[in-house]
Amino acid sequence: MNSKNGTKTTKEILFEITHMGAVARVTAIDPITGTEVVIQGPASAGDAVLKQNAARKLMFVLNKEKKK
Repeated sequence: MNSKNGTKTTKEILFEITHMGAVARVTAIDPITGTEVVIQGPASAGDAVLKQNAARKLMFVLNKEKKK
């Protein structure tokens, strides 16, 4: 993935999706840094939408850590 400012970020994201009734828990992991984020959302949203939101949160966290 490329961020909006053109810098390269992780190319691969690992996902784990766990459905618990009406709720889905999605874990997104950057295999290079080991950074992990978790989101929860409605299972009815669909896996693609949940993965997209988890990936966005992961990119946010990775970019935030770069600025430190």
